[in-house]
Amino acid sequence: MDETTRAQVAFPAGRQFTLTWSIPDDFGGMTSALLHRSRAFARLAGTPVSILTFDARPDYSTVEHDLRARGELTDGVQLVNIWDWFRSNPVPQDAPGKADTRKHGFSPLGTGARESTRRGDRELSRTRSSGSAVGQVDYYREDGTLLASDWRDAEGGRSVTLCDAHGQPLRSFGSVWGLYRFWLDLLTEGEQSFLTVDSKPVAAFIATYKRKNAVVLHVVHSSHLEEEDTEEARIKASRQPVFENLGAYDSVVLLTQRQKSDVQKLFGARDNLAVIGNGRILPDEERDDIPRPIGAGIMLASLQTRKRVDHAVRAIARAAAVHPEVTLDVYGDGPDRDRVAATITETDAPVRLRGHVPGARDLLGGASFLLLTSTSEGLPLVLVESMAVGCIPIAYDIPYGPADVIKDGTNGFLVRAGETEGVAKAIDTLIGMPPRKVAAMRKAARKTAQQFSDLAITRLWAAEFRAAAARHTASTKKPFWKLR
Repeated sequence: MDETTRAQVAFPAGRQFTLTWSIPDDFGGMTSALLHRSRAFARLAGTPVSILTFDARPDYSTVEHDLRARGELTDGVQLVNIWDWFRSNPVPQDAPGKADTRKHGFSPLGTGARESTRRGDRELSRTRSSGSAVGQVDYYREDGTLLASDWRDAEGGRSVTLCDAHGQPLRSFGSVWGLYRFWLDLLTEGEQSFLTVDSKPVAAFIATYKRKNAVVLHVVHSSHLEEEDTEEARIKASRQPVFENLGAYDSVVLLTQRQKSDVQKLFGARDNLAVIGNGRILPDEERDDIPRPIGAGIMLASLQTRKRVDHAVRAIARAAAVHPEVTLDVYGDGPDRDRVAATITETDAPVRLRGHVPGARDLLGGASFLLLTSTSEGLPLVLVESMAVGCIPIAYDIPYGPADVIKDGTNGFLVRAGETEGVAKAIDTLIGMPPRKVAAMRKAARKTAQQFSDLAITRLWAAEFRAAAARHTASTKKPFWKLR
């Protein structure tokens, strides 16, 4: 942030870290949300943010370059990968721990390992596997010296040995989580720190990271419930490590009040549950002069089972039979592409699969309506983004998100989940509305989106950081933080 610019939001003093497992090439809503949130923190609170990743992809320098070129990373936000960090930073001599090769084992792989990853002509890792099971992964620095050896056995045992600049054992850990905790200790340096975790794999690990200087928050980006239509609410297996251990976090941030209420029904009232939606940069002014054919629909979704894009296709086919001007452009890709394409052919629906298009969200302002037909969500970013530019949302009433922002018939349409004919009827209703009523609905949608402005959301985060820090202080019985 420019030194002449004063922060608009006051955060508690402390370092800011965002933790996620990886940054995929064609990332979706969760990664988009954490990148945007990090940019907002740097811009509005003047707080640098380090985004930490734990996977071993070899091209993070290229990833960071591309993200900066696209504006996903800006000044004050940096991307830091655990393996690249250890390649570039020697472990301090006074860092705790030691190497116990008798207890943890240490037998580096030779050149005959089955798999190898490279960065250009530099070998960065070797892998030994037995069938589909990984037995050992050795990591290397760019100068060819051994960085670490990650050993695993058939019974689930695992140990990691970190090596010095000469490839000799320096520290060893009885689990990879031990290495992760060691890394976070080196990054935080005992300073007041806020660790906001977005991905499920990292959330399970971070519950074990207990430090007086570290406030831990976890953001839940999707529904915690199984999607089967049963009378008894059941927690997804992938969510059980978090929801069966809610007290391990100083704050668990949910995206909607409805989800918080459902969590409390299952686990009782918790003072560490918070509701903060995803923020957006909203248009400075309303624009009604954008060419917007009334029948032009848009959908931003990965082509996977949970998104039920085939439902949207069938709804469009039904609506287009009555209104020939109805069309749908779908932006996104995924494993269900062939199945969705087959549904388009079967129904002769006027639907175009555009594939993954960076910046597709910029096209929302030219569409009349947005379709959302998922089985479950958290609070879909695209809902707020579409409403912010007057694109009318037509969404299944699913857990969670649509019912929290859409007032049926006022700023969009809510449809009973799974009913494609209801989606078609909503499109028919929209097309049949007088222009003045359509304009009023678009205006109401834009007004709803205002509550998700970056400034409003960042202020909520500032308040929750303070509350989480207070809970953390109380749990450790020793104050460690203060306001800036």
